[in-house]
Parts: sequence; structure tokens; C-alpha cells
Amino acid sequence: MWTRRELTLQARPRGFHLVTREVTGALPELAGVRIGLLHLHILHTSASLTLNENASPDVRDDFETWANAAVPEDLPWTHTLEGADDMPAHIKASLMGPSLTLPVGDGRLALGTWQGIYLCEHRDRGGARSLLATLWGE
Repeated sequence: MWTRRELTLQARPRGFHLVTREVTGALPELAGVRIGLLHLHILHTSASLTLNENASPDVRDDFETWANAAVPEDLPWTHTLEGADDMPAHIKASLMGPSLTLPVGDGRLALGTWQGIYLCEHRDRGGARSLLATLWGE
């Protein structure tokens, strides 16, 4: 079985946001997959995806603190037409990555107890974000 769908995540402010429920809720076909994979690809260059701690919001805040320290806005960037947060957002998105491939088992994502999908929003106001979800399995 193969399914491909574009998902739209609601707009969020800059930061690292847990979106596991939003993603799985938009993919009812997951329930019918005994074994397989879900590939998620974000269709933007200033936001990214990662998998990490799903319980403590402190972890998401610390990710944001690290990302802003690692790629500060106050460097002499050349690409500035879209605002001071744009070029740093592109670099952060490249560092974090645009996609995840996740295992599926017995009708759900086969993640670790404390794992969740993050939308990493690197712009102050990035708007709604689109993901291309490809699910395959049996």
C-alpha cells in the first residue's frame, strides 16, 4: 500500500513545536498499516523537522536557545530582503533537515516512549507549513 498526501500544519511562532498528533490525525491510513514507513518532507526552506523529546517543553525551549546562539541574526548577512530572521532561518533549516523517515507498526508510528515530531519554525511569522507525507507498508 502506498499513500501520498500534502498536509498543512497550522501557523506557529518561531520555536520548536510538537506536531505528532497533528500529523498522525491527518493520516487515517496509518491505522491499516501493520508494518511500514512514513516519510515526511517539509516543503519550505525556512522551517525544518526533527524527532526528539515529547514530554518536557523545556527541551523545545532549549533547542530554540541553541539554534539562535548557533545562527544569530546580527551577523552581516547579504540575503536580507525578507527580514533579519530569513537568512538565519535558511541556515537553521539546512542544519536541522527537511525530512524524517519514521517506522510504522501495528497501525501507529513506532516511536520511542519519549519521541515526538517537531516542526522547527525558524521565522518569527512563517505562516502555515506544508508537509508531503508518503506512507508505504502492508
